[in-house]
Amino acid sequence: MTFEQASLLILLLAMLVLFSLERFRIEVIAIAGLLAGYAFRLYSTEQVFSGFASPVVITVVEILLIVQVLARAQIFDQLADFFVRARFSNTAVIATLSGAAGFISIFMNDIGAFSIALPATLRVSAALAIPKRQLIMPISFAALLGGIVSLIGTPANMLVSNALAEASGTGFRLFDFAYVGLPVAIVGIIMTAWLAPRLFPNEESDAPEPTSSSRRRIAERRIPAGSSLIGTRLSDLPGRFLLQPHTLIRDEKFLFGTPDKLVVEAGDLLLAEADHAVFEGLQSAGTLLRQRHPSLAAADLDYVEAVVMPESTLIGSRLHSLEVFSSRGITVSALSMRSPRIEGRFADLQLSIGDILVLEGEQEAIAEALDECECLPLAAQRPPPKSASWQPFAIFAAGVAATGFELVTPDIAFAGVVLVLALLNYLNIRQAMADLNWPIIIMLGAMIPIGSAVATTGTAQVIASALGSMVSLTEPAVGVALVLFLSMLLTPFVNNATVAIVMSPIAVAFAATAHHSPSAYLIAVAAGASLDFLTPFGHHNNTLAMGIGSYRFSDFLKAGAPLTLVSYGLALLLIYLFWL
Repeated sequence: MTFEQASLLILLLAMLVLFSLERFRIEVIAIAGLLAGYAFRLYSTEQVFSGFASPVVITVVEILLIVQVLARAQIFDQLADFFVRARFSNTAVIATLSGAAGFISIFMNDIGAFSIALPATLRVSAALAIPKRQLIMPISFAALLGGIVSLIGTPANMLVSNALAEASGTGFRLFDFAYVGLPVAIVGIIMTAWLAPRLFPNEESDAPEPTSSSRRRIAERRIPAGSSLIGTRLSDLPGRFLLQPHTLIRDEKFLFGTPDKLVVEAGDLLLAEADHAVFEGLQSAGTLLRQRHPSLAAADLDYVEAVVMPESTLIGSRLHSLEVFSSRGITVSALSMRSPRIEGRFADLQLSIGDILVLEGEQEAIAEALDECECLPLAAQRPPPKSASWQPFAIFAAGVAATGFELVTPDIAFAGVVLVLALLNYLNIRQAMADLNWPIIIMLGAMIPIGSAVATTGTAQVIASALGSMVSLTEPAVGVALVLFLSMLLTPFVNNATVAIVMSPIAVAFAATAHHSPSAYLIAVAAGASLDFLTPFGHHNNTLAMGIGSYRFSDFLKAGAPLTLVSYGLALLLIYLFWL
């Protein structure tokens, strides 16, 4: 093994570990890895930023711009109204919503499809009294499943097609992935719709309310005079009041001591964790008091829940630094966190993807702030009516058709779609560019040269030879099964685009070692990279679903393990039938 190969393997391993830890922003890791690769002379100066000119990155940018227009069209609203009128079983509702989410995910990225489906799904949950836990995870999985059907469904597919083009001169066509992806998506959606009501049955404590949820929240509340908490030891709060105390503050100073020694007094500030209903009940009884912005009276307040999206500017920020809210008189009243780390006061809590903010303020100010910081409101109420227009969908469909009939390449076709949408005033390009999910785009552009180095330095051949010595690659099904397994093994820990970048050169080397066509091996990479159901952190959709649906880590294992096993077996069978 040469120095370049060894240094590249170490670099890739270090980056995969950092990606999985989620302690640093993904674009920072990607740029650091890109520059480290240049320092190790894995690629030339001209190649360092070549990934940003890749047709894959350009197409992703175009799709993200188009999704902004389609999301405003509220395509799911009529479907939500239909469910309110119809009398479907929970399973039928879940299957239909998931099928719709999966369908639109065929033509746009997974997060875009999930974001479009989510508001209507929450409204259906509230209107039909279906627990959100039965709905949120299935539409997250459905968006991932739909993404494997087409070339533009996920960046991983475009990266795999780019690898095939470099290896054979021609990439995959728009729906080449559908031979494997469509049956897997249909079976997966049906299976998830059947499993969800059984894994997350109706429970009184889990029943959704019209304007709130039962997820646990962290909040800081004042103890008023006459509160029934006065004189209570912190150790008694969980049993008597269902509050899990974290910090007690008196006269702006932290009180230290064991919970059985600290006693609550009037005027104290209590940082605690509890269900939404517990906080509401204690506040209604005058046992706890909210801390409100001084410029607003209680009668002026609107309450909105909003989830921190992957592209949000709030990621990594602490609550006390959120000028986007404080400047508009908005108070962060409570916070639901995926993995809370309570250090200091409520204002010191740090935000991450999937956290849910409970905001109090004027409705117009909240809407403006959420739009600025790229957070998604989760209100289950009916949104203000808008005049629906199918024109953007028709324009987008024309772009898809141009790509499907191979009249032009995807980057050219969707550039035309963006241009037409801008000319018809559906898209403000300047504003839309500012709202793009730049961390994903930067990560893609930075990782492409590193992925190319896996092939050009011979590292892929070294890995393929090492694995080939363990199993026989003379039978193509064995090599494809191994590539599919490795891709599915990696994707719960890192994003699917990174899996595609790392695994594609290895898959091509596998095919070359066994003297087979690389198409089947690369289809296995594309499928494996998107079949991510086992953890809440492998894909942003699952991270968001965990926060919104109040799932535990074990819930993803319960629902995702059978789906993963079935998807692996079915995908392997379909690759064998259609590509070998």
